[in-house]
Amino acid sequence: MKKLLLSIVALGFAFSSNAQSITLETFATGLSSPVDIQHAGDDRLFVVEKAGRIIILDTNGDETGTFLNITSLVSGGGEQGLLGLAFHPDYATNGHFFVNYTNNGGDTQISRFTVSGDPDVADAGSELPIIDYAQPFSNHNGGYLDFGSDGLLYIGTGDGGSGGDPGNRAQNKQLLLGKMLRIDIDNSSNGNNYAIPAGNPYLGDPNGLDEIWAIGLRNPWKYDFDPNSNDLWIADVGQNAIEEINRVDYTIADLNYGWRCYEGSSEFNTANCPAAGDLTFPVYEYPQGGACSITGGKVYTGATYPDLQGYYFYADLCDSRIAAVSPTNTNVAFGTFGGNTWTTFGRDVNGEIYIGAFGGTISKITDMELVLDTDSFEINGFKLFPNPAKNQLTITSESQAIQAIAIYDIKGSLMVEETNTNTLSKNINVSGLNPGLYITAITTDNGSRFTQKLIIK
Repeated sequence: MKKLLLSIVALGFAFSSNAQSITLETFATGLSSPVDIQHAGDDRLFVVEKAGRIIILDTNGDETGTFLNITSLVSGGGEQGLLGLAFHPDYATNGHFFVNYTNNGGDTQISRFTVSGDPDVADAGSELPIIDYAQPFSNHNGGYLDFGSDGLLYIGTGDGGSGGDPGNRAQNKQLLLGKMLRIDIDNSSNGNNYAIPAGNPYLGDPNGLDEIWAIGLRNPWKYDFDPNSNDLWIADVGQNAIEEINRVDYTIADLNYGWRCYEGSSEFNTANCPAAGDLTFPVYEYPQGGACSITGGKVYTGATYPDLQGYYFYADLCDSRIAAVSPTNTNVAFGTFGGNTWTTFGRDVNGEIYIGAFGGTISKITDMELVLDTDSFEINGFKLFPNPAKNQLTITSESQAIQAIAIYDIKGSLMVEETNTNTLSKNINVSGLNPGLYITAITTDNGSRFTQKLIIK
């Protein structure tokens, strides 16, 4: 049997880079609307369920118990719920962790909890309120929490909801909405259970609130501090046209990400806005079309797939894409994955990346190898013609419905993709391919994968 093993080196639609291709390995199922995945400095994964629970998964993906259940405190309709979890940098010593949820009145509450004597169970009665703010509408709550390497807690807040930011809240420095906040949770001052760090741009300035670090965000649905650099990656959900990714040096204060003046790099409502030169624009953006809402992810820092080092992964809630932005800000599109509504990413203690779907599945992102097996292709009733081809290629199946078709170049770059085909015969336009050797891979309705070489003349 003729077999050729090809390690995928690059995968992208409009771009190519040195990242590996990916596949998804099912890690856990049966969860309820997962919206965050975190670790506490050990091998466990903590999955935040939107309704108000935090579930622990072991290294096999098995559920070992409920770490925290605050469903009675949480309003869970629409975009509301228990939305974020961050473990204190000294969690191993103090047992403190922080959650972000919308309370029964629909307003945002950020609180500290403490683990009990059992490391797998939090003390549900240990809540210490940290900061809260009113939400004028039920959507755009942000919700993510993360600690920078400075040991300070960063809080991404949505613009308060509705559409188009009708109150211009993201640009209003007298409101906490539409901002990145930065607070010191190891100290207290002015009657609060937190203090304002030195360096916050409006500390003592009547023109802005002390807690604000940056302004001009619409709904930052996940952000990530690269553990190996000063980079802060922020995925900001667009209004009706553009999804955006920002990459900044997180040590720089008082950045303005531009909403509602701009959606991505396009003007949205520039009345009374700063000059464009005073704004921070995204390093990557994409039009909505079939997409609708970016799901921000994580920078890969693991050792298993060195070609992925430094790549920032992201997804979209609607079109099932998974993609990444390279260390040089080049987009790498990994394709679409089976109609999943991606809601969150997580990085484990070893730097490996997981992705969660709203339907309750957690998958581990792994690399992919492509096996060229021409005999199996034909034995299973598939035909590919003409071969060599120039302008159009036809792929047929005797009995198994073809669900997806992908054509890779010899380096492993994805050149053509057709998904959700569900057919026994499909014509593919290959006129845009340069002459050379390619590999055609088809996926059937039962998930089987078959490959055949293709020559473009």
